[in-house]
Amino acid sequence: MSQFREDNRQRQLKPGVESWFFRCVAPDSPTAIWVKFTTLLRADGNHVAEVWCSVFEAENCVGAKETFALQGATLAPNGQKLKVGRSCAEFGNAGGSLTGEVTQGITLAWDLRFEVVQELGQPLCMLPTRRLVDAPIPKNKLLTPAPVLRFSGTIRVGERQIEVQNWLGSQGHNWGASHAAKYAWGQAIFTDSAGEPHTYVEGASGEIKIGSWQSLQLSMLVVRRLNLGKLVEYRFDRLVDLWRQDGRIDFPTWTLKMRGAQGHALLTLVAVPERMVCLGYYNPDGSLAYCLNSKTARARLVVNPRGADGFECSSEHVGALEFLQPSPEPRVQPVI
Repeated sequence: MSQFREDNRQRQLKPGVESWFFRCVAPDSPTAIWVKFTTLLRADGNHVAEVWCSVFEAENCVGAKETFALQGATLAPNGQKLKVGRSCAEFGNAGGSLTGEVTQGITLAWDLRFEVVQELGQPLCMLPTRRLVDAPIPKNKLLTPAPVLRFSGTIRVGERQIEVQNWLGSQGHNWGASHAAKYAWGQAIFTDSAGEPHTYVEGASGEIKIGSWQSLQLSMLVVRRLNLGKLVEYRFDRLVDLWRQDGRIDFPTWTLKMRGAQGHALLTLVAVPERMVCLGYYNPDGSLAYCLNSKTARARLVVNPRGADGFECSSEHVGALEFLQPSPEPRVQPVI
């Protein structure tokens, strides 16, 4: 089995949550789609599978969700296929397909093909070591089976169709006994003047609940960059080095400063609240958290490697940015 498919196989087999998610962004405008498959294994045994879709445009951001009994879903024990309702994701060794339709006030539909962009698109583990993927801690896991994908196909918003040609995006997978108590997460793909990707960044800052106690905020950041055709990776993932992390969550802005053995990095992501959607994330115990989500955030990355020249990347609309918090935000459209 390829690492891409291995990283997509089903992991959460007892009460908890698990999600597989895709996003892609137009190269020349703040237009993007986000599709998310989620399983919620409740403590009372009333398990469900959900499909979310959100389409982000400068003046028209919409979202929809459908929920089904888990028994009717096909999950990914071998990392090959997800099917929930009318929506399906199929994974090959280095690409696949994403098709589906959801209706909640409006019908959103998509018919997309994707392929992994070498070398930036190879599977990424955000944890310091892959040994932690199946370890008891941390309780919330995050893998990025495909950091950089190239998409083509169509998106339909009501009766209107959007053509997708050479849009760049990513595919992620996370799971845990419950959603993290509070976090900011983001990623961005930066391109050259010809639209070819050269730098990828992903990071997170989150608070983890330990019993009735709230932890200190922990952060991690990984940067991949093509330099003269060679892939270089800068990792800032020493979770225990709290003094090397400075994550500022100030909606709609998230700023993360990190330093480590490889140097210093600064990531800034800024969303426009009116161009976001708010998703209701249920936990197995019935509690509800609110995910404020943008797939067209402004992004800026500054990296100063130790012993090498620094670099800076920026874009007005390629950033994915989400905040999880215990209450909704009045400026963001709800999709519960």
